[in-house]
Amino acid sequence: MVLNPKTQRDTGRSAQLGNIEAARAVANIIRTTLGPRSMLKMLLDPMGGVVMTNDGNCILREVDVSHPTARSMIELSRAQDEEVGDGTTSVIILAGEMLILGEPFIRNNIHPTVIVRGYNEALQEALKICDKLARKVDVYDTTAMSELVKSSLGTKFSSRWNDIMVDMALKAVLMVAKPSEQASKPGAEGGAYKHHIANMEVDIKRYAKVEKIPGGEISECRVLNGIMFQKDVTHSKMRRKIKNPRILLLDSPLEYKKGESQTNVEITNDEDWNTMLRMEEEYVENMCAEIIAFSPDIVVTEKGVSDLAQHYFHKANITAFRRLRKTDNNRMARATGATIVSRTDEIQESDLGTRCGMFEMRKIGDEYFAFFEECEDAKACTIMLRGGSKDVLNEIERNLSDAMQVVRNVVYDPRLLPGGGATEMAVSTGLSEIGRRTIEGVKQGPFMAVGEAMEVIPRTLAQNCGVSVIRTITQLRARHASSFVGDAEHKHEDVEFAKCNVGIDGTTGEIVDMQDLGIWEPYSVKVQTIKTAIESACMILRIDDIVSGSKHK
Repeated sequence: MVLNPKTQRDTGRSAQLGNIEAARAVANIIRTTLGPRSMLKMLLDPMGGVVMTNDGNCILREVDVSHPTARSMIELSRAQDEEVGDGTTSVIILAGEMLILGEPFIRNNIHPTVIVRGYNEALQEALKICDKLARKVDVYDTTAMSELVKSSLGTKFSSRWNDIMVDMALKAVLMVAKPSEQASKPGAEGGAYKHHIANMEVDIKRYAKVEKIPGGEISECRVLNGIMFQKDVTHSKMRRKIKNPRILLLDSPLEYKKGESQTNVEITNDEDWNTMLRMEEEYVENMCAEIIAFSPDIVVTEKGVSDLAQHYFHKANITAFRRLRKTDNNRMARATGATIVSRTDEIQESDLGTRCGMFEMRKIGDEYFAFFEECEDAKACTIMLRGGSKDVLNEIERNLSDAMQVVRNVVYDPRLLPGGGATEMAVSTGLSEIGRRTIEGVKQGPFMAVGEAMEVIPRTLAQNCGVSVIRTITQLRARHASSFVGDAEHKHEDVEFAKCNVGIDGTTGEIVDMQDLGIWEPYSVKVQTIKTAIESACMILRIDDIVSGSKHK
C-alpha cells in the first residue's frame, strides 16, 4: 500500500463522471434564477440568519458543499462577480452544460485532451462571432445606457422600481468616473474626457458608498450630489446648517497627547500639578488656534475631539465632527476638494475644501445624519437606500451593485451585445455552421457540442417563462440559421456572418428582435462568461484522479 488506508481515491472514468455529476448539481441549484421570471432562493446561514436573493454568486456563497469540483464551480461565480459584476448565474449554467455535453464523448472513450482541444477552438470562434455581433454605444447617451442597465436589473427583485434604480446606477457611476492620470494629460479640457474614455478610472467600491436606512419607501432612494454619514455634531450648540462651508479634514486627535504606554508622574509640589494641567490646556488651545486661523466652518477629524477643543470651536462658530471612518474621510476629500491634513501646524489655505454647496444635519428615524450636498464636480457620492426591511435593503443593494458594475464595464469597453439569449443562439448557430464546413476529424464533435451547450441560456429563459421550450427554441434556431442560408454555397474557410439580434422576451416567452425590445448587455460581461465557462469546463474534464483523505495527526 503506497497511500494511507484512510485515503479515498477515485480514478479514471468514475472520477470524470463524478465531476460532471457535481457540476450538474450546482448548475441545477441556480437554474431557476435566470431571467426576469426568475425565482428567489431562501438560504439559512449557520448563525440562523436568512438570506433571500436570486443573485447567483450570493446563493452559491451561502451553500455549503463538500465535493471539490462543486467548490471550484462556485469559485467561478465569485471570479465572475469580482471581474465584471454580472452574469454570475449564466456562467455556472453554461459551464455545467459544457460538462454535461462532454459526458457522451468520455463514455465513447474519446480522450479528454481531444475534447479540450475542440472546446478551445470553439472558444476562439465564439469570440470572433461576438466581435462581429457587437455594436458601439456612447456612454453619455442616457437612453441607450438606461436600456442596458434595465436588462441587468430586469432579472432582479427590484425590477418593479426599475426607473429609479437605473437612474441611480447611471448617476452614481458617471459621477465617480474620472479620467485616470494618463488620460487627463492630452488636452486637459473636456476633449480628453471623451477621447480617452478607455482610460477612465471608476472606483465604485471606494467612492460610491451605499447607506442603508430602514424605513420609508423604496421610491425615496436617491444618489446624493455629495456625501452623507451617520454622525451628530460634537456640541449641541454648533451650527447645523451652513451654506458654502469651508471644510477642513484632519486625521490627528484634537485632545492632549496621551503617553504611548502607561506613564507615571510624581508631583511633590502642588503648583506643578496646576502647571501640568495648564500645559495640557495650552497644547489643545494652540492646536485649535492653528485651525481657527484659517477660519473653516466645519472641522472633521478621524480621531477624538476633547471638551476643551469643542468649547474653542463653539466660540469660533465652527462645527466639529469626530471619529469619522477613514473611508468616509477619503470620500469627503474627493467630493469637497479638501486635503486630509495630519498635523495642525501644517495646514495651508489650499487644504480647505470649498466645493460643497450646502451642509445640513437631518434626522431620519431616530438617527442624525450629516449631509454635504450640492458639491460641484463631486467625484464621490453616497447612495441613500430606503426600504421596508433589512432583507429588502440587502437585496436592493446587491441589485444596485450589479447595475453599477454593468455601467462601469461599459465605461471601460463601450460595446454591447444583444441579450435575451440572442448572442448565445448566434454563437451556437455560427459554431455548428463552421463545425460542419471546416472542422474535420474527432474534434468536430466537441467543437459542435460547445454550440449546442450555448443554447442552454435561451432554453432556460424559455423554461422560466413557462412556454413550450421545444417549439420556442426550434423557432429561434430557425431564425438564426436562416441568416446563414445565403452563404451556404461558399465553402471557404471564413463563414460569412449575418447579424441576427433575435432572442427570447424573458417576460412573455415570445421571440422578438432585441433591437426593438432594447435588451442589450455589456460585451465584456458576455465574453467573460463564455471564456470562464469553457476554460473551467476544460480544466474539470482533464481531472482523472481525485485523492481525498485525512493526514496523520
